[in-house]
Amino acid sequence: MARVAIVTGAARGIGAATAERLAADGFDVAVLDLDEAACKDTVDRIAGAGRRALAVGADVSDAGAVDAAVSRIAEELGAPGVLVNNAGVLRDNLLFKMSDSDWDTVMNVHLRGAFLMSRAAQKYMIEQKWGRIINLSSSSALGNRGQANYSAAKAGLQGFTKTLAIELGQFGVTVNAVAPGFIVTDMTAATAARVGMDFEEFQAAATRRIPVRRVGRPEDVAHTISYLASDGAGFVSGQVIYVAGGPLN
Repeated sequence: MARVAIVTGAARGIGAATAERLAADGFDVAVLDLDEAACKDTVDRIAGAGRRALAVGADVSDAGAVDAAVSRIAEELGAPGVLVNNAGVLRDNLLFKMSDSDWDTVMNVHLRGAFLMSRAAQKYMIEQKWGRIINLSSSSALGNRGQANYSAAKAGLQGFTKTLAIELGQFGVTVNAVAPGFIVTDMTAATAARVGMDFEEFQAAATRRIPVRRVGRPEDVAHTISYLASDGAGFVSGQVIYVAGGPLN
């Protein structure tokens, strides 16, 4: 019987690429996003490749919705063994312009969402004595102008990752974080728009700062997540892997 993976924020971008990569690795995949209908394209591509996929709509910051979603996944696909906490939003602004809502929304989706999803999924992993939790951090965890909320949330996820690795390791569950640098997604396009740059120019400027001299693609992140979700990564836990084309710290 195939193992089951849950990927949040999987309707597009890094989440969709990750869901498809895990399906190629042999997992059945729950494609979770705020809007269940938006998951259709990802689910169809996975099904077209011959694996089972389930579209699930849930707000990851809502405890009741999360518990219901994970229970549904366990019933319809099987007990989850892999959880990728990828769901995220941006509410960028300089500190003096940042609203309470800007702060709370980002914290709720990134940090509370990862907490609620992990809490709901871990019991299935402990029962199986095998599990993988992979949290999406970001190079912004090291600080980024206009992203006090996002940077704080992504740095918080790194501490969350290390603590869960300590708590869950004895049960055969590893917990790691992947911290992407510049990846071409709708979110980076939104950042370019915020700073008033053409997206192509924005990418070109980023490329000049990246040692491997190219921007990242969602598939670059998905490959790293694929490794961390594998049996071969069983002795890797509590780590933060920067997928950024070069060293950042």
